[in-house]
Parts: sequence; structure tokens; C-alpha cells
Amino acid sequence: MLKILAITGPIYVAIAFGYVMTRLGMFNVADMRALGKYVIYIALPALLFKAMAQRPIGENLNGAYLLVYSIGSLAVLGIGWLWGRRVMRLHQTDTAFLSMGMMCSNSAFVGYPVLLLVVAPVAGMALALNVIVENIVALPLLLALAEHGRDQGPRDYRVIGRSIRALARNPLILAVAAGIGISLLGTKLPEPVVRTVSLFAASSGAVSLIVIGGTLVGVPVTGVGRRVAPIAIGKLILHPIAVLLAAQSLPLIGGPAMIPSLRLAAVLSAAMPMFGVYPILAQAYQAGDTSAAALLITTSASFVTLSGLLWALSNMQS
Repeated sequence: MLKILAITGPIYVAIAFGYVMTRLGMFNVADMRALGKYVIYIALPALLFKAMAQRPIGENLNGAYLLVYSIGSLAVLGIGWLWGRRVMRLHQTDTAFLSMGMMCSNSAFVGYPVLLLVVAPVAGMALALNVIVENIVALPLLLALAEHGRDQGPRDYRVIGRSIRALARNPLILAVAAGIGISLLGTKLPEPVVRTVSLFAASSGAVSLIVIGGTLVGVPVTGVGRRVAPIAIGKLILHPIAVLLAAQSLPLIGGPAMIPSLRLAAVLSAAMPMFGVYPILAQAYQAGDTSAAALLITTSASFVTLSGLLWALSNMQS
């Protein structure tokens, strides 16, 4: 268990560091926004570009990983949707954000640093594949469902159009596309370019964790237990189980088997708390308080669940 804590401990120490420093006033919300922009617009794009550009195209577009992660995530969306609508009797828009919290992982800010410690050789590629699933499959679908539930009536086509325009400007998607382009051409990047990109890419892990910690300061958590519990359980328990079952089932239906390191990366990615912009997206639909509380509680609880998952997986492999 000490080996497991040696993996998860530094991750959550960095998150706690960001929280404490912001709580003490050494950083403020504006600082966290600035650092977050640095990660999203510079550090992570450099990381994704490097991961894609330096691998063969067959590895970059790993069909088995994309299929398994998509199936597992969509299965959790279905469970969340049924629970929200049939059990909790939520409005369609609220149900969309309940499902979003259950299926959209923080692959960039928390997931990548964890993968870097556990499965370093495939961490960058797994992050890029997660970005593809989350930004091309999950978010447009969930936002369309949320918009469909507005009182103004169905306007799904407008949401899809906005999603496509946002994807075209998303620095993470652009970095993945540029890296895939270099991979397709078979071009070897000049050494000065590789070193420069690597310099920015290496900074993404620690800075992103500090940002997560800082953004959790001041989040209200009172009176939302009933609404938050299904989100936390779905995100930290159901999502990794669904992805693991999808990975185990794929060869049984004639699909390709995943290599162990990528299978582990997919399951761990699903076990991460939800992404940091979750409350921001929900705020536009008057669901911000519950979403912010879910982010805080799920991020805190993930220390226990993630450590337990790593312990269980290590025992299964031994």
C-alpha cells in the first residue's frame, strides 16, 4: 500500500498545496485563471503535440482505446440519465449535467500527472485519446441534451454548430491535429523544436494540480449531499468499472485486445474526478452550485478511491 500512496500522495499534496496557498492569500482566483490559461493554451498543447508527433499514426489513433473509452463513458451517461430522470425526477437540463459529472474526467489537470507516474510511456497518448473522446463525443452530446431541456424548446442544431466552432478553436484539439499531421507525414522534428516543446510540456503536471487546488477554495458544500452523491459515485466508481468491463468484453465480441498499459490508462482516466470547467458550464444553465460542490467533494474523495483502485489492480496483476 505504501507503493500506492507513493503514487497518489504527491498528486494530492500538490492539489492541497494549491488550495492552502490560495486560502492563505498567496494566490487568488485571478492567479488561478492565469495559470489555468497557461496550462490549457501552452503546456498541454505542447504535451499533446509532442505525444502525437513522435508516434506512428497507428498508435496515435488507437481504435481499441477510443472504442473502449467511448463505450464505457456512454454507458455511464445512460445510467446517469436514467437515474436523474426516473429516480431523482430531475429536469432534463439538470440530468444532463448530472450525467456530465459522472462521465467527463479531468484527464488534463489530474489524469495526466497520475498516468505519468503509473504508465509514463503511454501517458501522453492516452491523454490525447481522452481529449478526442471528451471533446468530440461527450461534450457536444451532453450540451445538446442540456440545451434541448431549456424552456425555449429544442435547439440542438445550434448547440452542435457552436460545439463545432469551439472545437475548431480548441488549443488541445488543434495540438492533437497538428501532431497527427506530423505523424502522417513521417517527419522527424528538429532537435531544438523537440527540446522547446518538451520544456513547456514538462511544466503541465505540477502547474495543473496547483490550479485544481486553488479553484476549490470557497466552493460551498452545504445542503447538496443528495444531489452530489450520485455524481461522485458515478464518476469515481461506475465510470472506471464501465471502462474496465468494456475493455474486457471487446475481445469477446471479436474486437482487438488492448495492450495492458493502455487498458490501465483507460481505467485510471475514467477514475479521475470530473474536469475543472464543469461548474462553469453548469453555471450557464443555473446548475452551478451543485456542480461546484460535486467537483470539490469528488476531487477530495478521489484520493481514497484512486488509491484503492491502484491497490486492487496491482493485486489482480500480481
